[in-house]
Amino acid sequence: MSEVGLRIVVVDDHTVMRAGVVALLAGENSIEIVGEAGDGRAALELVERYDPDVALVDLRMPVLDGVATTAEIVARYPRTRVLILTTYDTDAEIERGVEAGAIGYLLKDTTREQLVEAVRAAARGETVLAPRVAEKLVARLRRPVQEPLTDRETDVLGAVADGLTNAEIGRRLVIAEATVKTHLLRLFAKLDVNDRTRAVVVAMERGLLPRP
Repeated sequence: MSEVGLRIVVVDDHTVMRAGVVALLAGENSIEIVGEAGDGRAALELVERYDPDVALVDLRMPVLDGVATTAEIVARYPRTRVLILTTYDTDAEIERGVEAGAIGYLLKDTTREQLVEAVRAAARGETVLAPRVAEKLVARLRRPVQEPLTDRETDVLGAVADGLTNAEIGRRLVIAEATVKTHLLRLFAKLDVNDRTRAVVVAMERGLLPRP
């Protein structure tokens, strides 16, 4: 999709933190903040009203927390990508956010440049994980390197090799985008890699995928 005029909503119950995120993004000509909310229920109203490209969502909020908010947005407004932006990086919190359907998970020590690029990547349908978050997920799901890929994991990896986004892979294989992410994380662990490109390269080296 075009990155010109990306529409963003920022959801965080801490007023100062929310203002800080808005300030970080306000200087970008290609990004428009169309709304702010302090809880998940208000966030859903904003998403319905403004149809944003990306919702930046905190994890722990009143009324409706970030996980429930993410799941609701993904189910009801699938065009809007959810990018979690939080201070919490425990394994359980990360896994809950990803399983709810968030396309990315960032921590609040993210730099302005990283945040801007993450928003753009999320709008394109690309998974975005803070390095520390990616390490935790891979470590949690790690399996012996010799463990073979399942047929479904091979299908997902083949679609990655074809250059498809997670959403496109989901449509091709008729599975949820959150399920695609889970398969990716598991095959990353099996191949001992941290990104999509390296996964394809290693799989080709091991004969798990045909070389182009």
